[in-house]
Amino acid sequence: MEELDERKEIILNAIIQNYLETGEPVGSRTISKSYLNLSSATIRNEMADLEELGFIIQPHTSAGRIPTDKGYRFYVDHLMAEKEQEITQMQELMFEKTGKMEKLLKQVVKVLANNTQYASMILAPSVATNKVKFVQISNVDENHVLSVVVMEGNIVKNRVIEVDEPLDNETMLKLNMLLNTNLNGLNVNDINLSLISNMKDQAGAHEEIVEQVLQSVADTLKEDDDLEVYTSGATNFFKYPELSDSEKAKDLINAFEEKKPLAEFIEEAEASSDETGIQVYIGNDSSIKTMKDCSVVTATYELGEGVKGTIGIIGPKRMDYENVLNNLKNLKTQLEQVVKGDRNDNVIDANST
Repeated sequence: MEELDERKEIILNAIIQNYLETGEPVGSRTISKSYLNLSSATIRNEMADLEELGFIIQPHTSAGRIPTDKGYRFYVDHLMAEKEQEITQMQELMFEKTGKMEKLLKQVVKVLANNTQYASMILAPSVATNKVKFVQISNVDENHVLSVVVMEGNIVKNRVIEVDEPLDNETMLKLNMLLNTNLNGLNVNDINLSLISNMKDQAGAHEEIVEQVLQSVADTLKEDDDLEVYTSGATNFFKYPELSDSEKAKDLINAFEEKKPLAEFIEEAEASSDETGIQVYIGNDSSIKTMKDCSVVTATYELGEGVKGTIGIIGPKRMDYENVLNNLKNLKTQLEQVVKGDRNDNVIDANST
């Protein structure tokens, strides 16, 4: 990619962005007022240099400037390189965090089971708000476009979209602007039929691309529905006479190890938790019928950007509630601090609970 000095690059980007928004040639006074604290004369000199270099042209005398193909190419190459680097870094970070998080959560449930002598479970963190952060589409080859959707919580969804003909730079830029202007910051529930119809109308012949990008958003949510649950201490059920009957214990362990109903129950607890994030379910309060002879205590932990999960402890109704609540509160705080980087050792301290 040809390089420009920082001032020329800023001015070229400003011209292209303004032209894409208005469709009108862009003058030096517009750039001076909206983008830079430079005089119109200084900007005109820079624009003259950009015109001589072939990045912009003046369609007629006394008019402002518009981008050339070379200008669009410079803008697209730099924009896409920047976004690709950002997405690559994000994916690498999330991959690293995912591995660390899995190890950390397994540690948490073991600590809880050991400290309380009850069964413990934890729901891996998920995105609660599901807002779109940004969308990027870029050419892969003449017949394929790559769509990248980034959701709040840095959940990334890639999709390769087949196209009938190559998309030129200006079309690609306009589609990216259309998608981001309409979708950025929206909760998925806000993406209604009226918005979809309006976006398709604006996309014209490229409405299929818009539809596929919106499907990527929906797919991201479906994948997030498959939540991971980590458990420990199932054999602790046998320590309590009221739960150790062979049939009762078998049903309890099966319910405990059947992840889907357990995840659904924990999600319900997460949704209904009060501002302390703690909920206590005694006997039939639980939606899992085989746990009617148990008490379940849950605590919601939050990791920022709408990301949260839930920790739970299952034991007999005569459980030591004070000890359980203290363990949950302490581990909840430690988990939030570890993930936010407030602790240097990245280890849950079993002794502190």
